[in-house]
Amino acid sequence: MWPVDLAATGADAVNAAYFSMEIGLHSDMPTYSGGLGVLAGDVLRAAADLAVPVAGVTLLYHKGHFRQRLDATGNQTEVPDEWNPAEWMERLSPRVVIQLDGRDVYVGVWRFVIRGVGGHVVPVYLLDTNQPENSDWHRTLTDLLYGGDGRYRLAQEAVLGLGGVAMLRALGYDAVTPYHMNEGHSALLTLALAEQIIGDAGPEAVTATVRDLIRQRCVFTTHTPVAAGHDKFPTEMVRDLLGERRARILRALLGDLNGTLNMTLLALACSRYVNGVSKRHEEVSRDMFPGHDIAAVTNGVHAGTWTSPAFM
Repeated sequence: MWPVDLAATGADAVNAAYFSMEIGLHSDMPTYSGGLGVLAGDVLRAAADLAVPVAGVTLLYHKGHFRQRLDATGNQTEVPDEWNPAEWMERLSPRVVIQLDGRDVYVGVWRFVIRGVGGHVVPVYLLDTNQPENSDWHRTLTDLLYGGDGRYRLAQEAVLGLGGVAMLRALGYDAVTPYHMNEGHSALLTLALAEQIIGDAGPEAVTATVRDLIRQRCVFTTHTPVAAGHDKFPTEMVRDLLGERRARILRALLGDLNGTLNMTLLALACSRYVNGVSKRHEEVSRDMFPGHDIAAVTNGVHAGTWTSPAFM
């Protein structure tokens, strides 16, 4: 699977970045838990077949989601789904630093390679906070998929959004367009883009022009047809974890937060194109988020992956 020709995955080979909290890369790699991850993996496999110049960005998850165990009486327990990433992918040397809880958090990266039917390579970058400089808690942020409490989830989404944009730059991808947010988990990448544009200026520098520059670089796919499935975080938690300046930038991007940062609303506000995942979902999403232009691209599968050899 690797090593591969580095030129095939270099900065000149990638224009777009596909951010997803989970990506189904292989059934023996617990980097996904369900349909969202399966779809993300199939999108990238199709991109490889079509020679689309895209890279995937996600988190590593050393302990996966969980493994189910049933005892003799049918009671279910969950255990970590630990695995060895080095058997599947290559650890790269670049590392970036993001700020969480007022502390430096180091983020490393692994590269998994998807090769299309014509030989085109789509790299997938998996971010890893299990670095020796980090605190015990920060090292666990890339342990569990959908584990922990709200603070853990917000920190993970900061690693994905802020760390992902920083890592792409560290890898040499300086002109990514578009950034594709697969569900709202990665919406903090818009904060990273805002900081790139305004530099050291204050949050008041986030003008309508800056917001439009961000929108021109982002697209968004929403999947969830029920309000309870969209991530929301108290602004006090956001301020405590990300800092006052970043909380004010988010307010400048989204408007009055009303005490809550809604990641889906952030992604909607900062994207030039938004789609649901079926015609009916388009209708439901427009009802849920009035005032936003939401299209539809019906979910598909990568036939070469899911068709049995005999059927194929």
